[in-house]
Parts: sequence; structure tokens; C-alpha cells
Amino acid sequence: MSDTTAKESGVGATQVTLDSTAILNEARKQTGLSNFGCESFRPALQCLVTSLNAQADLNPVGRFMQYQRILNSLKNRLRMEAWINRYPEILHESLAPPVVIVGLTRTGTTMLHRILASDARFYAPLWYEVRNPAPYLDWEPDQPDQRIVEAREEVAALLAANPEIAAIHPMDPTGADEEILLLEHSFYSYVPNSFAHVPDYGRFVAEADNGPAYDYLKRQLQFLQWQKKRRGESAQRWLLKAPHHLHFMSTLLQTFPDIQVVSTHRDPVVSIPSTASLYYNLWLTGNPDASKHVVAREVLDVFSRGTAHTLQTRATAEDQFCDIHFENTVARPSEVIEQIYAFIDMPLTSQALQAMDRHRDENKRSDRPAHAYTLEEYGYTEAEIRDRFADYCARFIA
Repeated sequence: MSDTTAKESGVGATQVTLDSTAILNEARKQTGLSNFGCESFRPALQCLVTSLNAQADLNPVGRFMQYQRILNSLKNRLRMEAWINRYPEILHESLAPPVVIVGLTRTGTTMLHRILASDARFYAPLWYEVRNPAPYLDWEPDQPDQRIVEAREEVAALLAANPEIAAIHPMDPTGADEEILLLEHSFYSYVPNSFAHVPDYGRFVAEADNGPAYDYLKRQLQFLQWQKKRRGESAQRWLLKAPHHLHFMSTLLQTFPDIQVVSTHRDPVVSIPSTASLYYNLWLTGNPDASKHVVAREVLDVFSRGTAHTLQTRATAEDQFCDIHFENTVARPSEVIEQIYAFIDMPLTSQALQAMDRHRDENKRSDRPAHAYTLEEYGYTEAEIRDRFADYCARFIA
């Protein structure tokens, strides 16, 4: 059973209504399903829709994109519960303590994640899996997966809307990617904030109990692990990556008590403007009049608070953290890899090293266009950024 797309059901870019009840009903209609799982998502969904309508100033294309993302998350929730109802053993999947890469955005988290994910002993969430964790109900593990087709189309559409994105963040529909996109399906994530100006929703997420969202993340990982096994994959543990966990590190550690955190570091004077540039270019896809300075304020506020939260959380969990500096990841990757494998107590095999070398050879940064931005165009000064990250810089930035 494959549910239809919004396009197939006659919904056009100028016709969508950002109304939570209407979108919930559309998700039920398109899938023929009714069980969304844990009800904790509903207040977050309502806040997101209200904020999009009142604050985001989206053009028709932007409204359609947000409608589609919300609808897609709801359909994934419905399909996932249908799969679990069909195969209850999904929730019996045992998750070994994961390894997770966490740091400010633009600190090499993606590069490091994809290099380490070359080791077949890791399960890694792939982009098409985090966008659509629940297969269509006619999915067969040995047949072509429609989710990959849709992922390729979505990446192409994003890059067509703003080619600058390719210079900022590599997008690979079948490559390892971050599980914040899984959290998006719980409706407790900062993904909407990266695409639009929704400050009320951002405050809601920041102040809410994110425990149910991380519980849902765990449920999704069990589901993805079950799917990977059905495809014939076998690994020892999950390798995750998301800067988003900075903001909810205490919740992450409560949900996965034995998790091991690879903490990446880079001067925020470099990483924060780069993050603002990424967000700004994503905002442009739905609002051509997006303000660089509004983006910049949000990025600085959110990530300075998140960094402070993680520093506070580390005080009682230092042995679960391994610190890696961006400059070393670039200049001395072999030493960094050895350091990480010693920390997670896994032997570094010749097969793993060969796979990592192949990945680096096939994914050189020089193969992508340069990412150009300045502090001044986003209204930043070095002094302001260093002041907001004073404790962090004192500890990790020479």
C-alpha cells in the first residue's frame, strides 16, 4: 500500500492551508491510517503551525514546502505505527550504546561522521532514512526503495531553489546524515527554525520537556535497525551525529545513559557566521526577503545557550566525552580517528581504514564550490561572539 503525494492528490503550491487539523486529516486520508503513536507531538505541531502563519512571512513556495514537511512527518508517523503493529518485534530491537558526534555546526561534524560511517561495523542513519524513516507499506527489502527516489528528487529541488546550499553543506540522498531529521518527526526540533523565522516555536521547543522526543528517536532507531537487518546489514552499534544535541545534552544522556559523545570544537568566530550563512540560504528558499541580521541573532542566541547547557551537563559526565578539534580533523585525520577508536574501545581494523581512505578520496572538499561569507554582512563582531562563548572559548579555543 503506497500513499499518494500531495501533488497526486491535487494540492498545489497556492492552495495549501497551514492548519494542524487539516493536515492531520490529509495525512489520514492519504495513508488510510489513523494511529500517529505517542500524542506528545500535538502541542508542538500546533505551535509550529501557529508560528509559521504568524511569523515566517512565507511566499507560496515556502508555505508549500512547510506544508509538505509537516504532512510528510505525519505520514511517516502513521506508517511507522502500522509497521510496528504488523511486526511488534521491532520494539524488541536492542540498541548497543551509540556513539554520537556533537558540536557547533560547521565544526567538521558531517565530515567526521561520514568518514567514520565508512566502517561497516557502524549503523548510520542515511539521509533518505531520516527524511522518511517509515517505508511504504508495500516495501520489500530486496526491491528498489521509493524513498531513495523521493530523496534524490528533494535534494535536486533544494539545490535548484538555491545552488549556494551545495557550497555550505554536502547533500547526499544515500549518505550518512544527522538524526535531527528523525527528531523533526516528533515535532520537537530546530529543523523548522533553520528553514524559516519561527521564534515562538523555537522558544516552545527550548522550554518544553524534550524527553518524549528523544524517546521517539530511540523508537525510530529501533525501527531503522530492524529495516537494516532485513536488508542483510549487520553492525555493532549506531554512529549518530547532530549539533542539535548541544541544546538537549542532558536529555540525550538520560535517554541513552551509556552513549559516548565525540565533541567537536572550532572557534565560534568562524562557526557561528558560517551557520548563519547556512540558515540564511535555507530561509531564502521560502522567503526571498529574509533578513541576514534576524537569522544571525537567532543563530547566536540558540547556539550560545546550547553550548552553555552542554558545558553544564558535562560537569557530571566527563568520561563520556572525547574532545576533537576541527583543525586536527582536517590536518591530522589519522590521529583523530585513532583517538576516537581508543575512546570508544573498538579495534581500528585495516578494512575500516581502507574504507575511510576511499571515502576521503571520493569526497574532497575541493570538489565543492567555496563557501563565502563575512562577519560584517551578518552584523557580527569578533568581540560579541567571543563574549557570548567566553566560557567555551576559555576551555576549548586557544
